[in-house]
Amino acid sequence: MATILVIEDEAPIRENIVRFLRLEGHRAVQAGDGRAGLEAAKAHRPDLILCDVMMPLMGGFEVLAAIQLEPRLKSVPFIFLSASAEKERLVAAMELGARNYVTKPFNLAELRALLLEYLPPGDSTHFSGATT
Repeated sequence: MATILVIEDEAPIRENIVRFLRLEGHRAVQAGDGRAGLEAAKAHRPDLILCDVMMPLMGGFEVLAAIQLEPRLKSVPFIFLSASAEKERLVAAMELGARNYVTKPFNLAELRALLLEYLPPGDSTHFSGATT
């Protein structure tokens, strides 16, 4: 079971992602803004971080920059989930150290593929009853 941190300010989106992750057999930690997300990352040292870009208090790029300064966290795969499909944002995200940049809306099959790609072997198995 992997620990996955979901940093998303829109509660319905965050709750849907968390519900899906739990159905997949993972431990999901959630935060409603970037500052709370950074604190949750420090407290829980997740195996994967899914983060929105535009959020109050601290945006996703600021969260990623702060994570990169934390020796215990900088190797954690960090994936942006964003409504913005601007190429400049994607390039900036990758230059900062993000592993991927997924645009919203995305489907559960895409999210499952990310889990398989970025979680350590053995942590990416999923609950067969989850549907997309």
